[in-house]
Amino acid sequence: MSAIKNKSQFVICGTDTDIGKTLISSFFVRGLNSFYWKPIQSGIESETDSQAVARLAKVKKAKIISEAYIFREPVSPHWASEIDQKVINFQLLNLPNIDGSLIVETAGGLMVPITRNCLQIDQIKKWDIPVILVCKSGLGTLNHTLLSIEALRKRNIKILGLVINGKKHLDNPKTLTEFSSLPIIAEFPYIQKIDSNNLDILWEELNIKNKLITLLNQKK
Repeated sequence: MSAIKNKSQFVICGTDTDIGKTLISSFFVRGLNSFYWKPIQSGIESETDSQAVARLAKVKKAKIISEAYIFREPVSPHWASEIDQKVINFQLLNLPNIDGSLIVETAGGLMVPITRNCLQIDQIKKWDIPVILVCKSGLGTLNHTLLSIEALRKRNIKILGLVINGKKHLDNPKTLTEFSSLPIIAEFPYIQKIDSNNLDILWEELNIKNKLITLLNQKK
């Protein structure tokens, strides 16, 4: 597991808004004792995503890397930055130099604009680290997920696999695998109360450690 902890860097992105990226980021941060970075945070009505990950994953404060930008309004970064009258400097979006595993959570979906001339997927391409794509389990996921996969593959962005989030569906996981040929890293179930203990239990039950080792070895 030490090889995973020391060398693994993943981007967690979703197929839609409110898909559960922060929850799944917390899951991997907790399981890998990883660093976490949300480069752009749009919306600060309650807690930021970094604060949510810190609360759920219960990692040391040093593992939560400060955002490059925090905008007030819960809208697309390109508009949120304009509302706050801030210009996004892409040099501040370079991956942090850390010793250990890193989970990067995107601001919104793949095609969300960061600026008026750059999409989130363009930044993911620059990072050049594997993507873990979070998708919902129920109705609509086939279209949204397969379109997201197509967009990533068109740009030759590495996809480690899928995390399906929500109440178990009897057919969607099978169909997504058949059409995409991508592995399902986890079917993350709906849980009313999420805490670090539940995340630990799921990490073991879903055998994430061995799945990651296998997938990373295949990518070499």
